[in-house]
Amino acid sequence: MRGTLRSILTTIIALLALQAGSLVAPAYACGCGAMIPDKAQRIGVDREESAVRWDGHDETVVMRFNVHGNAERAAWIMPVPGRADVRLGDPALFDELNRLAEPEQRDRYHFWPRGGDWPFDSTNGDGAAAAPPGAGSGVGVVGRERLGPFDVARLTATDPEALGDWLHTNGFELPERLTGALRPYVERKWEYVAVRLAPQEQGAILYGELTPLRIAFASSELVYPMRLSRLARTPQTLGLYVLAEHRMEPRSPIGGDRPEVTFAGRIERPGGAVAELSGDRPVRLTILEQKFPHPERIDDDHHLRAVADTSYREVEYTDRLLTLGGIPVWLLTAGGGLLLAALLAVRVKRRRSGRDAGVRSAA
Repeated sequence: MRGTLRSILTTIIALLALQAGSLVAPAYACGCGAMIPDKAQRIGVDREESAVRWDGHDETVVMRFNVHGNAERAAWIMPVPGRADVRLGDPALFDELNRLAEPEQRDRYHFWPRGGDWPFDSTNGDGAAAAPPGAGSGVGVVGRERLGPFDVARLTATDPEALGDWLHTNGFELPERLTGALRPYVERKWEYVAVRLAPQEQGAILYGELTPLRIAFASSELVYPMRLSRLARTPQTLGLYVLAEHRMEPRSPIGGDRPEVTFAGRIERPGGAVAELSGDRPVRLTILEQKFPHPERIDDDHHLRAVADTSYREVEYTDRLLTLGGIPVWLLTAGGGLLLAALLAVRVKRRRSGRDAGVRSAA
């Protein structure tokens, strides 16, 4: 008995220790780069959303993170194929894009009553349907500026080790294994946007939707950097809004689930923040959703290509009971059947009564 109690107590203590460890250990979460909090703090990215505009030679990425945790500061780095221009993005952009891509609403009728339909409804009123992310050796500092909650450094590097040292020396605390992950970009002579995030209010934590960051650079192809996301310790979700001349889709899943197209269509008259990003002319919008259950399997960046300009919009159905003049058709049908049966019964009874009367008269 004592041995059993001792075993149970040991298990409980181990579980509590594991839980406590998860609260203080940094929760590494990566988007296009690696987002890492200060030591003894934690941050997680619930969803990463990016709107990408590509016109054949220039690319603009507007990124927005939805984060949770207790970190007051965090840092991440994004490799880019050319010299970057960085500024704050318009927070209204993603709301406008989502409105443009709202699912089509359709009614779908059913004959027999279901839960919520009379006589199975539990209320007398109408039920409301539920409405259905300074240079060191080997490192060059192109520029460094403060943009709202962001401390942004634009860098070049010829040595991944030197880049890692510069980031550490200048307060961009990133994981040691980032150095090896940066090597392919250094070899391809890419540049880097390093970002430190810190709330403008003293003592505030990074939580909720962060201010979007807009990064523009020259690129001969539509590429979305994802390779550094393999450093993530938790599953990742990507929402990608692509504005281009044609419908664009990734060439491969790069180690994640198959990308799902949730909208594809031509926007004839973009306005507001969408027009500011795409230009005041027609553009084709493609929205992609992708999950990465095992981020360590990510083996490349997303390279997107033009495909057939087939339009697609999700459809949300509202199930409704089929009625006629406000009366359920099933009730009319059942009532009509009963009435017809009653009339036939009356007719048969009259015929029998007539025959019986004739028999009595003959007798």
